[in-house]
Amino acid sequence: MQPLEQSEASLPVQSQPVSPRAPIGVNAAIQASRDATVIPRPRILDESSLKDRVGVVTGGHRGLGLEMALVLCELEARAVYCFDLPAEPSEEWESTQQYVRRMNNGSRLEYVSPDGRANGRLHRRCRDCETVGGEGCLECPATEFQEVLDVDTCGVFLTAQAAGRQMVRFGNPGSIILIASIAGNVAMKGEFLVAYKTSKSAVLQMSRSIACELADKGIRVNTVSPGFFRSPMTKATFDRSPDVLRRWSEGSPIGRFARPDELRGVIAWLASDASSFCTGSDIIVDGGYRVW
Repeated sequence: MQPLEQSEASLPVQSQPVSPRAPIGVNAAIQASRDATVIPRPRILDESSLKDRVGVVTGGHRGLGLEMALVLCELEARAVYCFDLPAEPSEEWESTQQYVRRMNNGSRLEYVSPDGRANGRLHRRCRDCETVGGEGCLECPATEFQEVLDVDTCGVFLTAQAAGRQMVRFGNPGSIILIASIAGNVAMKGEFLVAYKTSKSAVLQMSRSIACELADKGIRVNTVSPGFFRSPMTKATFDRSPDVLRRWSEGSPIGRFARPDELRGVIAWLASDASSFCTGSDIIVDGGYRVW
């Protein structure tokens, strides 16, 4: 048996990676103490900046997707492309684009719709998927179960694959953020949404798997699991079942639904270098729904 000292000496020493924005943190303070010409200033804003980067947001026509797109523009992304199904952007999207232009920070917001020939079919599929999967597991038809998986799981995978391919093609590292759901983490008492819950659980495992495969290429992959947010999609649910609003609001300690803008901070962090050591993680934003 080798002496402890010799065993420790034989271990390889891993060099500490250097931040592309170095010096930051305490290292910046040490440099300033040694060099009087260095002017101390906040560095966290540098880490959070997306200057000269490009963002793509699927479902960016309205709601949570549009909030995500706007915060990327506020972080000075060179361009943010919103991909969605309607042939023309919504009035709120148009207002947001004008807002970005008036910020005059070098960022721009663009809208991209799929090929018009497929647009109608795709729009119907997505609209239908907002209403199916609400039946019990013994009644849910196989066709409807498959429809939800096609959009909410397969569609997410193909989007992540396309983004990853572009990053590899141009040799640029990046951050892929997949939107899962609290429904992928817990069964949600009283909610018969077996197809939707299954699809979101699949997204969680998909993210972890892709994160492992792409880590050596400098591509980070994480998920965000929102709880109950007010959005055009959830409004349709409230219109059909008013009691759902009360039940879901009482489901978390905070006792209310989230505003769409309350997801901005998490998206900003995951998209930027401020989260450079975070990959394969799921960030839950649910108002404490899981802690009861």
